[in-house]
Amino acid sequence: MRQARLKAPKHHQVAYYHCVSRVVDRTFRLQEQEREMFVGLMRMYEEFGQLRVVTYCVLANHFHVLVQVPRRPQVMPAEQEVVGIVRRAFGKAAAWKLQEELEHFHKIGAHAEAQKIIDGLTARTWDVSAFMKSLKQRFTQWFNKCQKRKGTLWEERFRSTLVEGGGVALAMVAAYVDLNPVRARLVSDPKDYRWCGYAAAVAGVRRAREGIEVAVRAYWEGRKAPYGVLESYRQMMFTWGVKSKVDAEGRTRGAIRQEDYAEVVRSGGKLPVAELLRCRVRYFTDGAVIGSKCFVDAMFKSHRRRFGAGRKDGARKVRGLLKAKEDDAGLYSMRDLRVDVFGPRG
Repeated sequence: MRQARLKAPKHHQVAYYHCVSRVVDRTFRLQEQEREMFVGLMRMYEEFGQLRVVTYCVLANHFHVLVQVPRRPQVMPAEQEVVGIVRRAFGKAAAWKLQEELEHFHKIGAHAEAQKIIDGLTARTWDVSAFMKSLKQRFTQWFNKCQKRKGTLWEERFRSTLVEGGGVALAMVAAYVDLNPVRARLVSDPKDYRWCGYAAAVAGVRRAREGIEVAVRAYWEGRKAPYGVLESYRQMMFTWGVKSKVDAEGRTRGAIRQEDYAEVVRSGGKLPVAELLRCRVRYFTDGAVIGSKCFVDAMFKSHRRRFGAGRKDGARKVRGLLKAKEDDAGLYSMRDLRVDVFGPRG
């Protein structure tokens, strides 16, 4: 029996999760039309789930979503508030249908039945698992209908990493997500890849820009950024972005350049953040938690029962990482080595 997903403790005001899911057999099924539909459904369930997508990237055989999940309120929304949520997420027709159903039950005195409907809807809000389940299921239904196919589209469960919301961790994971099409050699600049959060923000999509702003604010931790939101984020990405040597035909070459060698000598062999993003993908996709030492150890204590008795703490330093800022205390990761948190990898 698989364990429940590792999540932030309930007393946390907000939690951040980097979620990844792959197409079954990792085949390249998601073309332009499919990616457009996926982003549209993602925004729909983002609104319904009462959470925020910080950034995302949809590729041909998998997707990344970095999501901000506020703590579930102690007092759940009243009936008309829920109708409003449905209206904003799914449109007037869906809200009208819900309203009509609720009024029917109230009219015949079946108030408990009306409340059951409301409870069923609110149970799917403020929860990363419910968001991902709804998004993946709804997309699969649409995809199967269009392709005249049956069966599952996604590999097992989605994988998730709990990310600290302050310091460099959130901004770094956001940059990792938006740099995916650059690492895949689809574009040389993430602004040119239509199905990622940064490109959408540059194109003027309000919610995409607001998500990027969350990452930038986290990076500067209450201090004023020296540039605008998109300018600051772009500098982060290009500072951390992978620089590859390209031949005359535009193909990436793997030869070590003299200037790269000199930089390795100068830095004492430490990897810049750019190389971490390229070479140490496991921290961002296979880790259970990523953030400062204090944050990772706190999550370890909250989920102590998941680990073997011999393990004394949770934080493991991400090695070989140059500081992104002078006051960085370092980045730490925790992997759940006793069990496979995310289910079979395929």
